[in-house]
Amino acid sequence: MYKVFINDKPLLLTNKLEKETDFQLFLLESADINKIIVKFYQNKIQKAILYHPDEEKILKKLKEKITVNKAGGGLVRNSEGKVLFILRNGKWDLPKGGTEKGETIEQTAIREVEEETGVQGLSIVEKLQKTYHVFKRNGEYRLKITRWFEMKTDYTGHLMGQAEEGIEKVVWLDKEEIKEALKNSYENIKLLFEEEA
Repeated sequence: MYKVFINDKPLLLTNKLEKETDFQLFLLESADINKIIVKFYQNKIQKAILYHPDEEKILKKLKEKITVNKAGGGLVRNSEGKVLFILRNGKWDLPKGGTEKGETIEQTAIREVEEETGVQGLSIVEKLQKTYHVFKRNGEYRLKITRWFEMKTDYTGHLMGQAEEGIEKVVWLDKEEIKEALKNSYENIKLLFEEEA
């Protein structure tokens, strides 16, 4: 099963059907993805299921119906165990961004964290899950697939938010502060911290 967020609401891609559910059901094979997305943004749909019988093909089928953007991002810890957060568009987020030509996803993730926060000396500890969300660019809905990495750094220098990316603040947060920040964050960011709980 895949969980795609549209306007911070869940669209589940699955090959299993529940009898009783408060999710609207669509068949992936025949669904008009753009119409479904618009309904999410108009608040006509709060949650939905996109069904396809073959779990192996679900994501491939979805990618045939919507443009995909790949991104890499970091859940970065410093030597005190605090996690690096950014405040963008009034919401707490983790640094991430799109891949550039010729980059590996690991290189993308490290470059984006450096560019968006000013943090240096990053090393990847392990791969985390991928997250999926829909956004709009140039009048077209796109699926962003972000590969997340846990990273570490001993960096203690100045934190600097990338202004052209709309980053208002860059901070290191401890466990209690993270709980508070996640109340004003995105559902796909919350998923990364579920693994830790």
